[in-house]
Amino acid sequence: MFQIIALFFFPLLMAFAASSDLLTMRISNKLVLLLAAGFVVMALLVEMPLQQFALHVLCAFVVLVVAFGMFAMRWIGGGDAKLAAATTLWLGFGLTLPYLVYTALLGGVLTLMVLMLRRLPLMPAIARFRWLERLHDPRQGVPYGVAMAVAGLLTYSNTAIFERLAA
Repeated sequence: MFQIIALFFFPLLMAFAASSDLLTMRISNKLVLLLAAGFVVMALLVEMPLQQFALHVLCAFVVLVVAFGMFAMRWIGGGDAKLAAATTLWLGFGLTLPYLVYTALLGGVLTLMVLMLRRLPLMPAIARFRWLERLHDPRQGVPYGVAMAVAGLLTYSNTAIFERLAA
């Protein structure tokens, strides 16, 4: 039973990150810290070699630095930057490029969908839902954490942690 819980820890947090960003346009620092702490616990649980663990940490640090540069230029939100780093902590260098490609493709589709939604009039029945009203508002950003979370889910099954837990 514990192995099943461990296997679904990352996907559940990714689903929470996506829904949180969609509904509130925020990704909690607690969620990001839980992802990071969860990685440490899972790495210990699957007996990840220290060198591989260090490379995962280095990968997350590199992504954090680049993502915060993007945040400073106002290209992405701060929560997105932290989520990208916490996600790549789980993925490592080998899966970061596929993750970023998935994120870019899914983020592009999401952005186009939001832009199309914003061209339509906001119906009163929908306007009563604050998150839909915010999503419809052209002054608001796009909940890019949704694309990032789905991209993380698409790459998770190839991680060392998933492979060792699923075996």
